[in-house]
Amino acid sequence: MSMASALRGPYLTRRLLQLYIGLAVYGVSSALLVRGGLGLEPWGVLHQGLAELTGLTIGVVSIIVGAIVLLLWVPIRQRPGLGTVSNVFVIGIAMDATLTLVPELDGLMPRIPLMVAGIVLNGVATGLYIAARFGPGPRDGLMTGLHRLTGRSIRLVRTAIEVAVVVTGFLLGGSLGVGTVLYALSIGPLAQFFLRVFAIPAQQDGSASVASPTPKQAILRR
Repeated sequence: MSMASALRGPYLTRRLLQLYIGLAVYGVSSALLVRGGLGLEPWGVLHQGLAELTGLTIGVVSIIVGAIVLLLWVPIRQRPGLGTVSNVFVIGIAMDATLTLVPELDGLMPRIPLMVAGIVLNGVATGLYIAARFGPGPRDGLMTGLHRLTGRSIRLVRTAIEVAVVVTGFLLGGSLGVGTVLYALSIGPLAQFFLRVFAIPAQQDGSASVASPTPKQAILRR
């Protein structure tokens, strides 16, 4: 679906609101996981490791990595949507903004609620922006493109990418911990639940309906 065709049809205002609120909340959720200090989501581990290495903010690193991943779409013939391009910038900006507002915390007890809030909000954000149907994020487009190109299962391709990302990020100094494990176990069910909550009614506007989210949609995160 082209960007032009995505910007037509009923529910457009709602879809745009869901897209940008979802992406902003995703950035907030990632920042809360950073401040929780108990482990990040897989790509967050890489972003934090690169931030430690380069001295850039983690939000800026997220934008740079997203742009690089988007360039990898060219040889695998993936087509970006409005949500794809917006994903690159909005999440990183929201993440850095949140990190300037939320201070670092000492002690385990105040950090646990931040970790839990970060994971749950990540699920909310995923449901919001995917249900808006403006295209997958750069990282998920890479996953689905490699799935189509290689013929390997989505599960295998996703696992291979995220293992490589986590290991690289950890070796660079990214935070790997109980939050990473809890995120991996809970984000699928959370995303699928919130996809249903924020599903936009089926319509005949040339775009795919999300009235009944599929398991494949539920794993398309970032």
